[in-house]
Amino acid sequence: MAIVNRIAEFADDMTVWRRWMHAHPELKLDCHETAAYVVARLREFGVDEIHEGIAQSGVVAIIEGQGDGPTIGLRADMDALPMDERTGLAHASTVPGRMHACGHDGHTTMLLGAARYLAETRRFRGRVALIFQPAEEDIGGARLMVEEGILEHFEIGQVYGLHNDPEVAEGAFDTCPGPIMAAVDTFRVEITGKGGHAAMPHLAVDPVVAALAVANACQTLVSRMHNPREDLVVSVTMIHAGSADNVIPEGAFVGGTVRTFSPELRDKVERRMGEIVAGTAAAYGVTARLDYERGYPATVNHDAEVALAAEVAREVVGEARVSVTRDREMGGEDFSYFLEARPGAFLFIGQGGGPGVHHPEYDFNDAIAPVGASFFARLVETLQPV
Repeated sequence: MAIVNRIAEFADDMTVWRRWMHAHPELKLDCHETAAYVVARLREFGVDEIHEGIAQSGVVAIIEGQGDGPTIGLRADMDALPMDERTGLAHASTVPGRMHACGHDGHTTMLLGAARYLAETRRFRGRVALIFQPAEEDIGGARLMVEEGILEHFEIGQVYGLHNDPEVAEGAFDTCPGPIMAAVDTFRVEITGKGGHAAMPHLAVDPVVAALAVANACQTLVSRMHNPREDLVVSVTMIHAGSADNVIPEGAFVGGTVRTFSPELRDKVERRMGEIVAGTAAAYGVTARLDYERGYPATVNHDAEVALAAEVAREVVGEARVSVTRDREMGGEDFSYFLEARPGAFLFIGQGGGPGVHHPEYDFNDAIAPVGASFFARLVETLQPV
């Protein structure tokens, strides 16, 4: 494994940074304390520019290379999850109800490690833009940073990101060209009937049976509407109604998520769900309203950039430890907004086992931080050589 020697020398520092962030998790756009910690490290490293307050708490730092050239963007997410930690570790979360259960503390650490090395050596042309992003887990901080114009303002020509994966061997890289993570949509159906006594249903209009019919019919979107060779998930995850066993309620609620890769299929699901809700309302004599909210688009890697990134990863960890045949998955990732706007690639780096992400006993593997930092650093030096 060819971890950059200089990065290996400060691996212990990276562990300190990561564990501090793990102990101080922040949510959504409110990553101000994390951002301040990142900015303090960047100032120590001597980066050329630091721009704060993007998407409320996001940071973009610029490192100038040797001579004119393009600007490459490297992104890490900073936010945690609203859940309690059960690791029992010395560096466990100090904030009840918040936990770095997805490894964003590790992602930020890897980018900080690359920043320290690149600011010291500057063996590249042009510039590197270090993007520290809040609100990946919710809201979509990447979308906000793109909308606030960071790609244009800093003239970022391509962008790359890493995410850890406990199911991949320690320090190995896994990715694929084309779609790698799904688009994420949510739906909510509010159904209104007429409440009444459960012993006299003929005097009421029952929204519960209508809600059950909507939930059942939504499953036909997968089983009967679309081509089975296309990936589609429709999951009803919530049905809420009623407060007593002898009362027919006035209303009911059905909610869930839709995961797709194809924009055409995404449109079709939304249209057909609207037809199901309207038809069910007519059939059961209730009123119903569908709120279909489009979330993160599909994360679609660019073929040429995947090939380049994979070649750099092979240099760092060896041929046998890099795969470009990863199966695309139905989870979502707001790095998709960067890839819609610029060419680039999103890769997974292996944790080497342990609890999965979003699990209360998860912890980022500090041993892979120098590997990820080396990948980022060598990516810049390879794509923008002096």
